[in-house]
Amino acid sequence: MRADSVLIVGAGLAGLFLALKLAPRPCVVLSQAPLGQASASAWAQGGLAAALAPGDDPALHAEDTVNAGAGLVDPAIAGLIASEGPARVMDLIALGVPFDRTPDGALAQSLEAAHSRPRVVRVSGDLAGKAIMDALILAARAAPHIEIVENVRARALLRDDTGAVRGVRTRHNGEDADFTGAETVLATGGIGGLYAVTTNPPAALGTGIGMAARAGALIADPEFVQFHPTAIDVGHDPAPLATEALRGEGAHLINAAGENFVSELAPRDVVARAIHIEREAGRGAFLDARSAVGNEFPAHFPTVFAACMSAGIDPRTQPIPVAPAAHYHMGGIVTDAWGRTTLTGLAAVGECASTSAHGANRLASNSLLEAVVFAHRIAERLRDSAAPPPTPAQPLDGPHDMPTESLTKWRAIMQAEACVVRTGAGLAKAITQIEAEEITTGETNESTLIRLILTAALARTESRGAHFRSDYPDASAPRRTFLTAAHSAASA
Repeated sequence: MRADSVLIVGAGLAGLFLALKLAPRPCVVLSQAPLGQASASAWAQGGLAAALAPGDDPALHAEDTVNAGAGLVDPAIAGLIASEGPARVMDLIALGVPFDRTPDGALAQSLEAAHSRPRVVRVSGDLAGKAIMDALILAARAAPHIEIVENVRARALLRDDTGAVRGVRTRHNGEDADFTGAETVLATGGIGGLYAVTTNPPAALGTGIGMAARAGALIADPEFVQFHPTAIDVGHDPAPLATEALRGEGAHLINAAGENFVSELAPRDVVARAIHIEREAGRGAFLDARSAVGNEFPAHFPTVFAACMSAGIDPRTQPIPVAPAAHYHMGGIVTDAWGRTTLTGLAAVGECASTSAHGANRLASNSLLEAVVFAHRIAERLRDSAAPPPTPAQPLDGPHDMPTESLTKWRAIMQAEACVVRTGAGLAKAITQIEAEEITTGETNESTLIRLILTAALARTESRGAHFRSDYPDASAPRRTFLTAAHSAASA
């Protein structure tokens, strides 16, 4: 690699958008699979939220973001992503993303949960993520300043004698290979693969957060995991998703008796718990879009329609069985407003980062927005910055790889003890189990992250946003959680 290259670990929306925005500065993008195949960005159905419509305003979008975050969103960051969002949508349009249009040519915008205005831009109803990734992949492959390296899996950060991050150690076909850079940016995505029921790709195991934590980076709010209320409950792994846009179009949530039991456009944590309660009580939970969408399903929501039909469900004539599933991680590697982490030479962007934008409960379709806004800001910071002098760098010891059988076991434990409803006893038991596991198999990036999630969830003796403790059902004073891998914590 050239000494001035920026190393981007991850090739989802955040990583590829950052790479394109860095032009003409050279960069190398590492992808653990062929482009588009292991990225949750390509699976995003709802779209991207931005205040673009007449009658809407970034201040209203920021207010909705703060309200959804249950007291833990930084208003300044909410204002930042809301104000910069419209320009980033224009960037995506310039890259060829075919967002849906109204008959008069304006951007079509849908209403999703906890938004006060319709402001979510979509593609063919539920194909926004795929369309965005297709456009970015095409542009990135054609860009002369971008080198793409596929099928390499990052395992550990490289650090020099001063402690600065200088790259990553990767694994490819059983062999280790080191990649160095003037700055390293983690864009490694989410953690849904740590749960038995998830809408995320299997590779979404929080590797980037685990790597950063093991190197001493500060981690914030790992206990806040958002469970999408309406994964399609047909026994698939990962679970296909019934986009929130269906509820925005008027689909209703009903139980087996046909009774509506929750407001469809309530915040996601409220809807997820309501569905969990109905299912636990044996009443079942279903998304009924027969009247709202009906025969328009194939054209308006092709992804959902195909997933249902492949499982023997015709959503035009049958309610869709749904269940909450691990979907998005609000916590992550602490960054400032320009993407810097607490480690020199390391930035983070996208779902692996904690920017204070989402608080305890992400506002629907703000994830893609946050990714492009902060990718743009990191590019602005790095595009013309001077590269540090090259220095020798070494990885941290290890880590070990988590055995497949251990991962399967931990997905079941996380589903049972750290899911929609949690208890202190269950979390404490799981912590004891993961500590025993590490004695046997050694510390892994995944086990480090699991410990952080469980430790933070046990320490938060209240219910707030996506974190619900049945033994502490009420909220206390708002506070954020900050931890390192050594489990030291502080509040702010």
